[in-house]
Parts: sequence; C-alpha cells; structure tokens
Amino acid sequence: MEKVLFGYLALAILLSALFAIFSRNVVRSVLWLLVLFLHQSVLFLTLQAEFLAAIQIIVYAGAVLVLFLFVVYLINLREEIRLPKFLGSYPLAFIAVLSMLILAVAGLVGFVPAKTVGSLSPGAILKVGHTQILGEHLFREHILAFEIAGVLLLVAVLGAVVLVRRLREGEL
Repeated sequence: MEKVLFGYLALAILLSALFAIFSRNVVRSVLWLLVLFLHQSVLFLTLQAEFLAAIQIIVYAGAVLVLFLFVVYLINLREEIRLPKFLGSYPLAFIAVLSMLILAVAGLVGFVPAKTVGSLSPGAILKVGHTQILGEHLFREHILAFEIAGVLLLVAVLGAVVLVRRLREGEL
C-alpha cells in the first residue's frame, strides 16, 4: 500500500511541477504549485515528519503562493509576451541535459551514506521527535542565522510595502 501511495505522490508531484512550468497562464502555474506543495506535504506525512508537512502547508502553500499571486497582480500583466521558438537550440539542449545526467550518475557511483553522529541519528529522532530536535538546532546552534533570516524577511516585507505605496501615490 505504501508503494502505491508513494508512486501516486511521486507522479502527482512530477506532473504538477511540469504543468506549473509549462502553463502559459501565470495564475494557473501558481495553482499547479499549490497542488505540488499539498502532495509534497502528504509525502512528508508518510515519512512521519508531521512538523515538516505542517510547515510545507503553512509557509509554502500559504505564504509563498500568496506572495507569488501578489507579485503577479502587482506586475499587472495585460498581454502575454510571445517570443519565437528556439528550434535550432534543441540539439544543444539535448547535449547539455545528457552531459548533466552523465555527471550526476558519475557523482553517485561512489556514494556512501555518512555515518550518523551527534543528535541527528535516526534513533534519536524516533525517540525524541522531529520538532524537538529541529527546535534545539535552530535555537541553540543556529540562533544567529535564524535571527538574521527573520530580520531579512522583515526588511523584504517593509520594502515591498514601501514600493507598493510609492506606486499608488505615483512617485515611481
């Protein structure tokens, strides 16, 4: 049963990602991203990572997609820009993709998983829980990076508010 669920989730994530990329309508692309994020959160639930599933829905499906829609409507795309297709570059693109696949396979040939050390071993995660270990790492070992990220996000939100306010007043 788990393999069938994983197969469905993998196929749904892959297809929704492709639909998001190749959709000509920007709002539909954002909605396909929403489908992707929801399926990804179910995948996290199957891995017993409930906290990551909740964060996936709250942060990505909530905040990031709302930000994408905000930017789309802020840009106010009235007409679609159509560029001529680059038919002559398909052989070059095929060679580039093939070389990247060869490099990826060459990099994975000698892959050996690292031994677990410290508090992030699977036994410790199962014993204590994902949320507690993540919280300890964020607020003990990485508190400076966590605070810097919070300040940067606050500055970004304030910058967006200032830009929208100037656009409304006609200053730009």
